[in-house]
Order: sequence, then C-alpha cells, then structure tokens
Amino acid sequence: MTLVTAGRVGRAHGWDGSFYVEAPSHDLAVGTELTLGERRLTVERRAGTDARPLIRLAALEDPRSVRGEPLMVEAELGPGEWLAADLVGCEVVGLGPVARVVGGPSCDVLELRDGTLVPLVSDAVRSVDVATRRIEVDREFLGEP
Repeated sequence: MTLVTAGRVGRAHGWDGSFYVEAPSHDLAVGTELTLGERRLTVERRAGTDARPLIRLAALEDPRSVRGEPLMVEAELGPGEWLAADLVGCEVVGLGPVARVVGGPSCDVLELRDGTLVPLVSDAVRSVDVATRRIEVDREFLGEP
C-alpha cells in the first residue's frame, strides 16, 4: 500500500469540526483512515456530494488550523500507475533527468533539469518504467530532433 492524496482540507463548516474537502480524489466514507501531517485520523461524519464532500475527522476539533493540508489515504497502485514523486530523477531518454513534476490545469508536466517541459499525456510519453528509472518519449511530438 502507498499513501496517495485524497484531497485537501478546505473551508470549515459549522462548529463541530466539519470541513469541505478540496479536490477530492477518493471515496471518504465513514471509517476511512486518513493521514494528516503526522496524525492518523478516522472519518466520523460524511455528507455533501462526491464533488464537494463534507467530512469530520475524529480528534480534529478545528480544521482551520490545517486548511490547505493534504489528506492522505492508503491505496494500491494499479498496473501502469505511479506516483509523481517516483518520476523525479528518472531519465527521459535523450533529453535528461526529471527535476520535478508540475501539476497543470489539464495534465501534469515533467520539468527536466534543463527546463524542458514534457506533458504527461499519451501522445508525448510512450512508456514509463519506474523500476529502471527510464521514461521514453515521442521526441517528434515534442518538436525535438
């Protein structure tokens, strides 16, 4: 199991410690264990919609103090899935190493050490092999010789 982002602590709602989850990416049912900073907390109330969940975590009295912090949940990655952090340091064949992964409005982007940007879309990225730390790209699509 790997810790992945389930969303971020959003605006507080009411006085009971409930808050909205920003950018939710996982089901946050009652009983779900989340990691918030160094703490493991359990969802004890769930309301709202899937697009805008409203939750309360056990032992978190004031969500305003952690607003914007990521909510992490344990999940198993499927075939062909990886964490953005796993791509940092991988060699993009013929172009150089990945310095960081930047979240964009329509897709994530690999920023290479020399500043080159590679969109994480199937037209640009042919394969990712985290085990060998290699990423194959379509250099023609990227406008590279």
